[in-house]
Order: sequence, then structure tokens, then C-alpha cells
Amino acid sequence: MIDQKKNRWEDLVVPPEKVLSKIKPGMSIFIGTGVSEPRTLVKKLMSSTGGNLQDLELIQVVSLGDAISIKELRNQKFRLKTFFSGWVASEAITTGRVDLIPSRFSSIPRLLASRQIPIDVAFVQITPPNEAGYCSLGASVDVAHEAIAQASFVVGEVNTKIPTTHGDTFLPISDFDMIVRSEYPPIYFDRWPVDEIFDRVAENVASVITDGSCLLFSIGPLYEALSRHLTHKHNLGIHSPFFTDALMDLVKSGAVTNRNKVIWRGKSVTSYAFGTPELFSWLHRNPLVEFQSVDKVFDSRQIGKNKKFVCILPARKVDLSGRIALHYGKGNVTAGPGAAMDFFNGAEISEGGYTLFALPSRNLKNEPNIKISVENYHNQFSLRESVNMVVTEYGVANLIGRTVRERAQALIEIAHPDDRLELVEQAKAQKMIYEDQIFLAESASLYPSEVAAKHTFKGGIEIRFRAIRPSDEEEMRRLFYRFSDETVYYRYFASIKAMPHSKMQAYVNVDYRTTMSIVGLVGDPKHGRIIAEARFIKDKNIPPFADVAFVVDEDYHGLGIATYLYKMLIRLAKDRGTHGFTADVLASNTAMMKVFEKGGTVKADLEYGTYALRMPFDPD
Repeated sequence: MIDQKKNRWEDLVVPPEKVLSKIKPGMSIFIGTGVSEPRTLVKKLMSSTGGNLQDLELIQVVSLGDAISIKELRNQKFRLKTFFSGWVASEAITTGRVDLIPSRFSSIPRLLASRQIPIDVAFVQITPPNEAGYCSLGASVDVAHEAIAQASFVVGEVNTKIPTTHGDTFLPISDFDMIVRSEYPPIYFDRWPVDEIFDRVAENVASVITDGSCLLFSIGPLYEALSRHLTHKHNLGIHSPFFTDALMDLVKSGAVTNRNKVIWRGKSVTSYAFGTPELFSWLHRNPLVEFQSVDKVFDSRQIGKNKKFVCILPARKVDLSGRIALHYGKGNVTAGPGAAMDFFNGAEISEGGYTLFALPSRNLKNEPNIKISVENYHNQFSLRESVNMVVTEYGVANLIGRTVRERAQALIEIAHPDDRLELVEQAKAQKMIYEDQIFLAESASLYPSEVAAKHTFKGGIEIRFRAIRPSDEEEMRRLFYRFSDETVYYRYFASIKAMPHSKMQAYVNVDYRTTMSIVGLVGDPKHGRIIAEARFIKDKNIPPFADVAFVVDEDYHGLGIATYLYKMLIRLAKDRGTHGFTADVLASNTAMMKVFEKGGTVKADLEYGTYALRMPFDPD
């Protein structure tokens, strides 16, 4: 072993050829993962014609296909084993040139420590040793400690351009049998470009993330856009396998404090850094980021200790029952089903945690991403019971506690408008939704997603407002059955005792060319409960005017919700060219009269105990 006390590590450097001369046929060689791939050693290994370099087994947790190229793997001298099917490895796996070891990432260190996967040689990238003789693993902790502990021959490739990072990254120079100097810079990644669609997807994801949440982040346009939409949040936490430029920006914005975390409080926890030279420079000796091995970062029990853990993953396809097809192939470094389950289990354990898949409604070929079934797609995450939310650029489908019929309806609503009619017909044919289910095809692209607001009322009660959706049918039925007989009579001018599917589905399927309907919801985003509804319908007899009506759950009377809704409707009606409202109100309904009077000018005619109101809007 190298003498740890020697400060002149440069004197200990050997040429890569000397390292390779120590390799024997049949050896298993562990290679550092990701951006910490020791490229000098690996490239020399790939290009060498040494007779001793035969029948070698290369082990790498995630291969980026840089030094270990698919072309080189056609050579019978080498065989690559990997735990991850993403990036370029998927093609090589399916053609038989790479062996995939299906495993939870959290279990990989135990597999190595138990020698069930034997390692003879370890090649890892390190920083130069500090004054005390300790090196840092830099941008990738991975399973390097376990590999080094098992290997009988350990080689460090010193790279002066990788950051010294905090956490479980340090090891003494004495752990290495040989040192080589890196001839290449680290593997950098440009920032992902973000188009308008991914920006809208990310905006919708951000809408269901509350202050104090702890987040899983990864790589790609979804996360690049998401960080921009989270900068106004407070006290976010990070427990994520990958740390990127987008996360760096989010931490810099002040939105991430990690203050509410239970483990590694005050620090963002990760195993890998992927990004630009700017990110590497920012990570250098930065105490805000804690690098830990994958058994800790992917450990569901550790993840679940953090409250409000939100597992955010990109999806390739989703079907109407909530099954997911994950991405695979080149460019995918997010997660396979095994890696996803570690974080999904953590979210289920976490108090207030939930899981979320996000995707554009259509792919780059303009093909639907929401399907009747994904059973024929690769890389499936089939545990639909663990999928809490699905998000597209058209909104959020909340699947928690919903029947298959309700799930299908919610997912159809966030599909591309031009795909919804076919999905409705397919769902009817497979008995997933009611055979008489109403679908207003001409209104599919008219849903006013921009109509969204949040307001805190008396007593600190926060209510979210948005336009009504067909999938609100069950929640609206529940709201109706909470009404007293008096409230029902005030709203419908009749003693209605039941609100079956046939009536309620007609009410929630709104033609937004003539009608605007707003619902108010309480509770966190994944368990929203409708407590209010307000709408106006263009008056056919008085074209510039619209008839208005609304109702509020009796448990929420006296908070000012009706007044807020009325002002909101006035603003929306003005934007749509309406000049005023009309309404019929029972004379005994004094509370409703007060709401209208607060809103502006009211002209009333009383006849047979009912006021006929005409309320022209005041000029702006």
C-alpha cells in the first residue's frame, strides 16, 4: 500500500500500462460510475492488446457509454455487468453484449460486501490527497467504498478537475496500491433544453408541491424546468440520487433549506453529481451538499423519515388504470422499476409523502402518451396502487383512493384534447367508464387551466380554486349530500333528495363556450375535497349578460368564500365579454343578497317571494 504520510503523491504516479500489467485473465474489475468513470484507465484497458487482458468482467453500477463503448464490448475480451438498464446499456443488454443484474440500488452495497458479486480489482477516480493524506471520491460516491474493501488490487485515478465533496467521500491515499494521473477532464453534461410543453408540465407539478416538502430530483427537461417553478417555495428539502445544475439553481434561490428534514438536516443528500463545470465548481468543498453511498440514499427507511417526501419521476407512457411505462435507452439515467420502488416505498412511509409521474401528453412523434393499456411496453412500473398522481401539460390527475372508472376519467382529462374522444370510446368498450358517459368533444381543448387561484380565509383556512372537471362528479355528489334541505332549496328552487350519476355528470360536463364553473377545494393537493362551486351561464335572452349561482358547504359559511367566488366570477365574465349577471334569489336568502350587494350595483324586482336580480358590472 502507498504510504499515507507522503505528501508528494505525484512521485507515486505510475503509467497506466504498469497498472494493466497487473491484471490477470478472468478478473472482475469494478469501475467507478457516472462522471467519476476513471477514463484514462478504462480507455487504456479498452485499447490495449496485452495478452493478459482476456475474459475480463467489468462491473459498473451505471454505464454512460463513454470509455466503455458498445463497439468495444463486441470484443470478446470484455464483458460488462451493470445494475442499470438506462443510457446506452439497454441496447447492449437486449443484444446480449451486456449483463443486467436486476437489483434494488439500496441492495447493491450488500451484494458486494457479501462477495456474492466478487471484485478483484477496483478502478476509481479521486481528487489529489489533502494535507492529511485523504482523497475525495468527488462527484460520485456510488458503491466505491464497498468495492475498494473487497478488491485485492486498488487503483486511484487522480483528477485535479473534480470537486472535493462533503459526506462519505473521503478515503486515505494508503488504500491505493497504485496511482495514475487522469489524462481527461471529468464527464460533463450540458443543461437540458426546455420547450414550452415541458415547462407547462413542470408548472403543474410545482402546483402540487407544498412548502416544506422533501424532493427526489433527477436529470432531464422535466427537472430543468421544475426548478424554475419551485423558486417561490419555502423550506424545501432534497434527498435525491442525482444533483444537477437545476438543483444548484434551486438551492441558490433560497427555496431549499433542508430545515424540515429528519436525517441530514440542513443538507441536500445525493450520491451522484451530473452537470456542467459550473456545477462542479459550486460543489467544491460546499457543506450544503452531502454525498452518501447508494445504500443510504436509496434506503426506503431513511427516505421515509423525512416528512412530505415527494417522489417525482418522468414517465414514457401511462394507461387509464394508472400503470406506467418508464423510459429506457439512451439518455435515460432516471430510474428503472427497481430504483423507482426504493423511492416509492420511501414516499409511502413518509408522513404526508406521495408519488407523482409526469410526462407530456404526446411524444416527439406526436403520438399519444396516455393509452388504454401499456401492457406491450418495456420497462413497466406495474404497481398502479403506488401511483398517486399523473401530470401532463393539461393538468394533474389525482388517483389516490379512486376507482378504476374515476382514474380513467381523470387521466382522459389530462390527455391531449385530440386524443380524448378515442380514449373515451376505448374506455367505454372495455367497461372502464359508464357506457352513457358524457363527453363534450368540442370543448376538450377549451378547459380554462389558467383559472387557478389560492386564498387563505379566516382561521387560516386555505382554499384552492380551479375550473370544474368531469372527474369531479363524485366529489360534487358528496358535496350535495352534505347540504341541508334549506341549502338545496335555495340553490335549486326545489326539494331535491337525490343526485344520481345521470344528473350530476350533466352538471360537471361543462361547455366552456357558454359556461364557467369554479370549484373550491380544501386539504392537501392529493386529498382535495370540494367545499364550494360557483358558475355563470350566458343568458340566451340577454346576450351580454350571464346567469350566476353558487353554493358553499355549510361548515364553511361565514368565511367570505361566497364573496371571493363572486368577485372571481365577475373578473372572468368581464374577460369573456359579459356585461353583467342575472340571478333569481329567494327573498328569505338574505346571505346571498348580501354577497351580491357587496359585489356592486344590484337591481331587484320582487315577485312571489323571489327576487329577479340584474347586476350590471361597474366600469373598471
